[in-house]
Amino acid sequence: MEIRDDRREPGLVVAVSGRVDSNSAGELEAALLARAGEPRLVVDLGAVEYVSSAGLRVFLMLAKKCKAGGGKMALCGLAPGVKQVFDLAGFTPLFTVEPDAAAALARLA
Repeated sequence: MEIRDDRREPGLVVAVSGRVDSNSAGELEAALLARAGEPRLVVDLGAVEYVSSAGLRVFLMLAKKCKAGGGKMALCGLAPGVKQVFDLAGFTPLFTVEPDAAAALARLA
């Protein structure tokens, strides 16, 4: 798994690639929660091929921390298989989901 930051107006885009599973969820959790203080945070999952329940937990924790800190967050670029995992778990309505980072940032502005 790889995590990259891309500062764009009006926020921060964190691009994640690879698999988000029980082996990588701890690393992702630490990286994303460290960025949860951003006023506008977008997590780009366009290069993520798989998300497990451990990964879903990380995104739920991030959303709660962002909201508690007064920030906004969105997810973008969900591949069909990843979106299906979010849908089946009932998580899709809990997040702002956009097709790409530009749309997500615009929605958070």
